[in-house]
Amino acid sequence: MGGLLDGADVGAEAESLLERDADDYTWAAAAIGSQNAASYQLATGEPVMAIGGFNGSDPSPTLARFKQYVADGRIHWFIGGGDGPGGGAGGGTSSEITAWVQDEFTPVTVDGVTFYDLTAEK
Repeated sequence: MGGLLDGADVGAEAESLLERDADDYTWAAAAIGSQNAASYQLATGEPVMAIGGFNGSDPSPTLARFKQYVADGRIHWFIGGGDGPGGGAGGGTSSEITAWVQDEFTPVTVDGVTFYDLTAEK
């Protein structure tokens, strides 16, 4: 079972991972959907970008904009999962971003959640 409003349960190791060097970035992480992002933001007190709005289906940010944020070093981690209607295999901008991250960055599992360090390409 998830956290608040079916958001993510954030483990201590994941919390520590996101807090590390968070002040060096605009966003400590990015996650699909605002409920998922809010869980991590509330647990860490660090800003987390909600990709795709409430349920991941809004086309914001675009893939091009997200790539620019990553190139500019503004986001440290991408949090895998959170496959709302616009994420995962369902199509849309969120799934495009997820696929790009999975192709370009190495996954690491912490507290049962997959994270991608957006500062270290494969």
